[in-house]
Amino acid sequence: MKKVLTGIAALILSASSISAKVKTEIVEYKQGDTVLEGFLAYPEGKEKKAPGIVLVHDWFGLGENTKARAKQLASLGYVAFAADIYGKGVRPKSNEEAAKIAGSFRQGGDRKLLRDRTQAALDALKSRPQVDPENLAILGYCFGGTAALELARSGAPLKGTISFHGGLSTPKPEESVAIRGKVLALHGADDPFVKPEEVAAFQEEMRKAKVDWQFISYGGAVHSFTIKEAGNDNSKGAAYNEKADVRSWIELKNFLKEIFPSV
Repeated sequence: MKKVLTGIAALILSASSISAKVKTEIVEYKQGDTVLEGFLAYPEGKEKKAPGIVLVHDWFGLGENTKARAKQLASLGYVAFAADIYGKGVRPKSNEEAAKIAGSFRQGGDRKLLRDRTQAALDALKSRPQVDPENLAILGYCFGGTAALELARSGAPLKGTISFHGGLSTPKPEESVAIRGKVLALHGADDPFVKPEEVAAFQEEMRKAKVDWQFISYGGAVHSFTIKEAGNDNSKGAAYNEKADVRSWIELKNFLKEIFPSV
């Protein structure tokens, strides 16, 4: 069974080999006076403008995992922009450093800096000639899931918001009435860092705001279940889970087809 699953994962996570050819660019942009360095991936030779998707990295900053996901999305026909929330060259080297930097963006009753940095990425994506600015979405991993949800709560013009094993809490849950698109949260059922009470509060937040939302949890999965670098030891609280990775990617593709039916 494991060999079969590994084969399925390889097919799903290497879509560029069977779909559109992908071009990539390093894109320098700014938020205020801070220089940021994102990664753009888009289908080569596509004349029609395509939906744009911002991807927000985990707490280690923009790295190869997020770039690979951007290329996978581009191979499916989307324009994908991997954001840089921390700043050009700011890449934590340890969990302790990552926790400190990520934590600085979660502070404050309105999380203004986090929202501003994420909005800057959305603006950079919208400015690209390949992008249909009326069809935008955002997704994020771990820290990036928190960022994606915060941008949605700000009222950004998003057709969809997707969180992979992200933090779900917010200082001002009442702001969710500003969410303008659909929400998909993909969660490890055994995640010790996003506890059941946080999950319950998020679901109630979505209900009160009358958001069109979905919440899918994966049995046996903990935090970081899509990130291979997290290892495979669930006892650490963060670990890769191949089944959850494959299944959540399928859910993502279905969700994107729903909000962007023309692709």
